Amino acid sequence: MPTRHICELELRADEQSHRLHLERKVERAFFEAGKALAELRDRRLYRSTHRTFEEYCRDRFGHSRQQSNYLIAAAGVYENLTTIGCQNVANEDLTTNGCQILPTNERQIRPLTKLEPQQQQEVWQQAVQEAGGKVPTGKIVKDIVQRIMERTQIPNTYQLGEVCQILAKDNPELRGKGGCWAIVTQVNDFTCTVRTWDGELTVGLKHLKSYEYLPEDCQQMQEIWERISRVYSSGLEESVQKFLESLGKLKRAYLTGLEEKVLMLLESEYAFRIIL
Repeated sequence: MPTRHICELELRADEQSHRLHLERKVERAFFEAGKALAELRDRRLYRSTHRTFEEYCRDRFGHSRQQSNYLIAAAGVYENLTTIGCQNVANEDLTTNGCQILPTNERQIRPLTKLEPQQQQEVWQQAVQEAGGKVPTGKIVKDIVQRIMERTQIPNTYQLGEVCQILAKDNPELRGKGGCWAIVTQVNDFTCTVRTWDGELTVGLKHLKSYEYLPEDCQQMQEIWERISRVYSSGLEESVQKFLESLGKLKRAYLTGLEEKVLMLLESEYAFRIIL
């Protein structure tokens, strides 16, 4: 059989322009997905079909809430990089073909979500240099972030069962969680895994502040968490869920008399539904 040769045919100017436009769309796909997911979550546009954002993501897109959070956080980092690096260039399609080298997938910038906006830009520029002026791999970025964290390491002094307040600051993954109290369930080097009224998440140390409760207060909050979580998972009306969310932002280790009565009423409704 004759050997097939690949012909390299030059593109017309309009074809070249269209090719670059399509390539930029591919490179920005994760950014657009992250922005869309953030709006779906923040405006609760899933509420007509699903009770929680986690259930919606699993059924509609086939991935976990954590995967959605990765994309949302990556979109925030990407936007930050373009804002700082390309703020004087009026081209919304800027990617690696523009005034700077920009990420082309979520994994490349996942390690940057742990850093402040200015640090994100500095680390990304350093990663691009180490990659020889090309888009760096996630490993290159991760290694640089790890070196920074090792230089500035702060010992993790949190204890299992400790009650903390979540400080959302500018972390997009913690949007809606600011001010919530949480119980530490796992202590890591630079993070803690905590339980809030509606689930579990991993939070950096700078986004936590201990309430410095006594052991008996921590135990009391553990019991409150169990009660709120049990009722919240029963799929009650939205107004009821709002009340439970308010309990998730308590700044005291007890319920008032009225809060206790309302929660007991909801628990009885929950028990009634279980019987049915």
